[in-house]
Formats: sequence, C-alpha cells, structure tokens
Amino acid sequence: MKWIKWVLGGLAVILIAGAAVVYFTMPYWNDYRKDGELAVEGFHAPVTISRDGKNMAYIHAQNTHDAIMAQGFAAAQDRLFQMQLSRLFSQGRISELAGKRARDLDFRMRTIGIHRLARKQADMLDPETRKYFRAYVDGINAFIEETPEDIPIEFKLAGIPAETWTVTDCLSILYYMAWSTSANLNYEVVGQMLLQAVGRQQARQILPVNINPDDPADAGATAERPAQTIDVIAGSGRAWAKLAADLEHFPGMEMAMGSNNWVAGPGLAPGPRPILAGDPHLDPRILPGVWYPVGLITPEFRAVGANIPGLPGMAIGRTEHISIAMTNNYGDMQDLYVETVDPDDPGRYREGEKSIPFETTAETLRIKDENAEGGFREETIQIRRTRRGPVVSDVIPGLDTDRVISLRWAPAETMQPGIGLSGLLTARSAEAVNEALAEIPMLCLNWVFADTRGNIGYRASGKLPIRKNGGGSFPYVVTDDADNWQGWIPQEKMPRSANPDRDWLGTCNHKTVPADFPWYYSSYFAPSYRYQQLKSLMARPGKKSVDDHWRFQRNTKNRMAEKIAPVMADALMAYDDTRQMGQILSDWDFTDDPDLAAPAIFQAVYIDFARRAFVDELGSETAMTMLKNWYFWQERLQRMVLSGDSHWFDDKRTPDRVEDLGTLFHEAALDVMSRLTPEMGKNPADWAWGDVHTLTLVSPIRQEGPGKDLLGTGPMPMPGSGETLCRGWYDYDEPFGVTHCASLRMVVDMADDEKILAVLPGGVTGRVFSPHQKDQVKAYMEGDKMYWWFSDAAIREHTRHTLELR
Repeated sequence: MKWIKWVLGGLAVILIAGAAVVYFTMPYWNDYRKDGELAVEGFHAPVTISRDGKNMAYIHAQNTHDAIMAQGFAAAQDRLFQMQLSRLFSQGRISELAGKRARDLDFRMRTIGIHRLARKQADMLDPETRKYFRAYVDGINAFIEETPEDIPIEFKLAGIPAETWTVTDCLSILYYMAWSTSANLNYEVVGQMLLQAVGRQQARQILPVNINPDDPADAGATAERPAQTIDVIAGSGRAWAKLAADLEHFPGMEMAMGSNNWVAGPGLAPGPRPILAGDPHLDPRILPGVWYPVGLITPEFRAVGANIPGLPGMAIGRTEHISIAMTNNYGDMQDLYVETVDPDDPGRYREGEKSIPFETTAETLRIKDENAEGGFREETIQIRRTRRGPVVSDVIPGLDTDRVISLRWAPAETMQPGIGLSGLLTARSAEAVNEALAEIPMLCLNWVFADTRGNIGYRASGKLPIRKNGGGSFPYVVTDDADNWQGWIPQEKMPRSANPDRDWLGTCNHKTVPADFPWYYSSYFAPSYRYQQLKSLMARPGKKSVDDHWRFQRNTKNRMAEKIAPVMADALMAYDDTRQMGQILSDWDFTDDPDLAAPAIFQAVYIDFARRAFVDELGSETAMTMLKNWYFWQERLQRMVLSGDSHWFDDKRTPDRVEDLGTLFHEAALDVMSRLTPEMGKNPADWAWGDVHTLTLVSPIRQEGPGKDLLGTGPMPMPGSGETLCRGWYDYDEPFGVTHCASLRMVVDMADDEKILAVLPGGVTGRVFSPHQKDQVKAYMEGDKMYWWFSDAAIREHTRHTLELR
C-alpha cells in the first residue's frame, strides 16, 4: 500500500506545483507592455508613461496634444474592454455582445438617441475642441493598431473585435453621462400615478418635500400642481405603471444617484491653502470600477485626477492651480409629454387642430445569434419623434392607447461648438474654473473648486429650461402648438457661491436653490440628511486636517435615524414581543456601523413600515413604484412620523379597527422578525448590519456562476446606508445589498504639492487576472490611505515601470 501513498503524495505535489504556477503566472496571461520604448505614429515629441505600484499612469509630454494622446493610449492599455462596453451601451449595440436578452435595452437607447446626438455634436465642434478629442482617439487607436498583441483577452472571450474609435464614440459616452444626470422621468410618472390613484388633494399630501437646508425661508416646497388635469392613456393607471416599470430599465437610471463634495477655505485648513474632498456615489460593482486615474504633465499644465474611461482630460482632481470635484445637481432637464395620435392617420399626431407627421427613422439592430448565418441576425426597428422628442412609449409592448408619451431633453437643444471640460486642465484660478463650467450645457452637476490663492467656489453646470406652465413634476399634455419651454435659465442665475463667510462650501445632492428662485428648477433632490451631518462636522471647533476630511467621508451617522428611531423605539417598547428591539434602538448612537444590530433593525422595520403606510390607499403597484424612488417620499414620511398622526397610518382595508403610528411600527417589526430570523438568528441583539448590508464586486466577464468569486470579491460588510456620508445605498425592493457607494474617495490639500489622498473600490486596470484590478479594495473598505502622486520627485520615487513612446 506504500506505493499508493507515494503516488497520491506525488500527485499532491504536482497539483500544488501546478496551482502555484497558475497562481504566479496568471497576472502575465493578460498583461501589456509597460517598459522600454515603442514606436507610435502621431506624437510630436517623445512621451514617457511612468506607472507606480498601483499601476497608475503618469504621462510626461512636451505639449498638450501628446499628453492627451498618451492618455488615450494608457486608458486603452488598462480599460479598452470597459470602454468598448460603454461604447456599445451608449450606442444601443449591446445585443451584438449579449444577444436577444439585450435587444430591448438597445431599443431603448436607440429611442433616446444618444449616438445620434453625439454625431450631431461631433459635426459642430470648434477646431480646438475637435483637436482635444481627436488626440485622445488617436491614442486609443494607436494602441489598437500598434500593439495588437496587447489587446485584452476579454475581447477573445467575448468573441468581439477591438474596433477603432472616433470622436463620436467619446461624445456618445459624454452624452450618456449627461443623460444619467438629467433627473426626474420616474418622478413625473409616479406623480401621475398618485393623481390617478387618490386624486389631487390626497396626492399633494405625499408629493416630495424639497428643502434647502441653508435657506431659513425654505420650509420645504411641495411639487407644483399639474398644468392640466391628466386623465389619459385610455384612462388607465396600469398604463402609467407599465411606463414606470419600463423607465426603471431605461439606460442611465442606474447612474443617477448622488455624491458628496465640499471644499474648506484657508481659515479652516491647517495650511495656507484650501482642502477639497469628493466622493462620487455611483455603481462600482463591476471591476475595476467607474473612474480611470491618470497624471498629465506638460510645460502648459500639471494635472492629476480621474475621468470616465473614454473621455479625455480630468473631471475630478487637481492641477498646479486648482482642484475640483462634482456631485449630481438633479436640475430637471427632461419632460414627458402626452401627445395624441391623429385618429384619421396613425402616422401623424395632433397639436390642437393641427395634424403633423411623426418623424420616423429606421435603425438596424445587429443581434448575436449562434443559429444565424455569420453569428448575427438583423432586426429593423422604427423610431418615431414628435417636435418635442422621441416617442418613448413605443418601447413598451402592449400599451393599447391613442396617446403616446414623448421625451424632451434639454441637451438635444443646447449644443454648442465648445465643451468647457478641456478648460479645467489649464484654468489658473477659481474664477477661470467657474467660466469653464458655464460652457458645459449637457451636464447638470454641482461642482466645488479651489485655487492656490485661497479662493473657493461652487456652481451648478448645465442648461435648464424655463417652463411656461406648471413645472416638470408631472407629464405635460399637449393641446396646441404652443411651446411650454420659453428659453433657458440664465447661466448667471444658476446656483453658485464663492468665498462665503463660513469659509466652506459643499453639496450632497440636496436642494441648493433658494425658496424664492424665480423659475422651476426641479422636484427631485436628495433629502438633506447627509448635508446636515456634513454641516455638523464642519461646525466643530478648530481647523480640519486632511485626515479629518478623510474620516468625514467615512462618517456613518444617520440623521434620518436620529429623528425617527426614537419614535420607533418608543412604539416597539410598548409591546412585549418587540420590547428588545425597541431597547436596542433606544441605546443606539445612530451610526450605521456594520457590527451593530440597531441599523439592521431600523432599516428593515422602516422600509416595511413605509410600505404599510401607503399600500392600502395606493395599491401595491403604485405604492411600490413610489417607494422604489427613495427621494420621493423620505422627507415627507419623516414629517408624518414626527407629527405622530396621519390618516395614512390607518389601514383602510380593516374598517373594524383604526391603526396608528405605533400599530404600524409594531406590525412591521413582527414581520421583520419572521423574515430575518432564519438568516440572522432569533436574538436581535446578535444581529449585525454588515451581515446583510454587503458590497460584492464582480468581473465584467463573470458576473454570476462558476468563477464569479475567483474573479470578483465579496460579499463584504459595508458601513453606512443611503442616508450617511459613507454611502451604502440599496434598492428598496431588494434590500440590503449595496448597489451604489463611493466610486472614488479623494481629498486634495492644495498646500501639499507632493500627493493627493485617493482610493478606488477596485483598481486601475480592467484586465481580468491583473493584480491591479482589485488591489485597492482592502484599503477602500478599511479606510486605509492611498495616494496619487503629484510632484515629479514623488512620481520618480514610486515609479515601477517606464514606457517611452516615440
């Protein structure tokens, strides 16, 4: 029998050795050239790409053209497959990769017309802006054409070619970003559903409350009344529900979340210059993440920051003179219009007595199909447009009605030859940043910025329409040929501020326009919980160091819970079977830390309570549609809870008894106990928020099934919630897995010319098997410090690879 042991022992050694070989060679299976010299056509002078221990590229070039071209080259080295997915997605071509399951997604994107708008924008670019984008595209194409052996293995695995790029491709990604920041389509539909469910009077009781926490005069505006009574689409609330359900799947909705950004002036900083912090809240779950960091160094400028792969320059970061970060502003750039099909001719629509032909275009979808000749089948789709925009209701099957819903989107009407993003690289002052941001009409964002002279600033970018009737909170019924958009809010009237007395500025997606703002701005803002906590932190005595701001970004104090949990605790302690849960809440400090039981109890009970409050009057479909739009109801329901009484708390389905606030909290807690006990145990004191509130990161080539865990990471206990500065947003109908959180954390000390504090929830490189695809995850989750290097000395000290392009 000894020979069996010898054989088994030998096999074990072979297997271990083989595993070791695989483990240590995997990083080289999908790598690219990082050292030496490479001949590349198009550069005006030699360019050096240095890479640090995180594999972040620092580009030294003799001119702007070469720096931007090298940025495109480096981005393609690291993120070409991710960029290809973004391009396919924004252009409505994902079914070329994913087959018939992506057909409806492509139909939606073709209907919105992102690629069509990008082509139109490309045709009108001024020479300087065209050169800027052209240089970046030339860099991408140089990588594809000059180093075909370095094309990421993902292309072979996906069975698609690495296509060359055009300026239009980059602009498609830019306009997709613009779409994702454009606000409130779902809000308009939810508002209409409420009107049809309970009528105007009751609907107004639960419309959003929008509060500017810096404006003492703003007690919270309720969305305006609809311009007209809307009882359309065959009088069917079900039709609006179908539209709402479909809008959830419209491209871009998954990006329209939020962020934090703030900037402290020299008076609050230990050094002589401002400190700026930014952490955009997006969906980072597909590795390596949303942002691509890079350093660009030329005689004209020095910039270290990040941008979306596929776009040149810097959207967040710093230069020698300025620093900048953004959040979503939620200005309303979209309106839905209810339009009537001409009963005498279905190819036309009515504007009062006028009959106008639909503008119709045919587009061809190329759908991957292994049974088709050549591996693809083609399908022609028809896209209809009215004078206001595309007919989005055409993508909804079975919508039986003589009305259609069209979409009007401001960026389709506000194009201009220049795009101010390139000006961020060369701006030498806060005022120059302000001027550059005024030239970005398609992006509705909150920007904070600082300069080395000690100035700090804030402004909102984007062009918003001035509406004649109503606002943008409800669909608008077209009854004649009058234009409801009467021009654009003047740029000098958009929200902005500079060097305030308190010496800091910040935004957390909350309402920033004053109560007396002369035009409708939006009905869609984040509740002010995160901003209120930021104000509290910034109001603490003393100066705030870089370390302080780094901690602030991971602060887990829940201001919503601080108001509501005591009421919930009192209600639960009134019953024997929920007294323990009430006591845990009563002892809580309102931090959403992953090792605590209280956040799990509070979050679970509150979302169940919210459902119980509204489902009887609204019906399950309308209630769930509203509740999935968190910002729509959170501050409104808080007011009801704090008032202690509301007819909404009484369940109309039980006429023999009257439920109140305490009843609903108790019933919700019992339901939570029955649902969470199998997963978390019988004793609520043993529950931990991080057991259910987790973040999972996945590879784009293996998002489920075998290999998912090997190529990804998680689930990992995640601190925070949707209401904390340390964001951990989850979907209402699929609690509690995190879908949105900080996609980047960055703190810039303008007095520190050596480095920037920054970390990604993934890594720099998007190639499967690369050690730099997820090497920053541990630091991100644990709050450890990582850096982008700024000075030449720091870059040289941390350089691990050097590639010279000639």
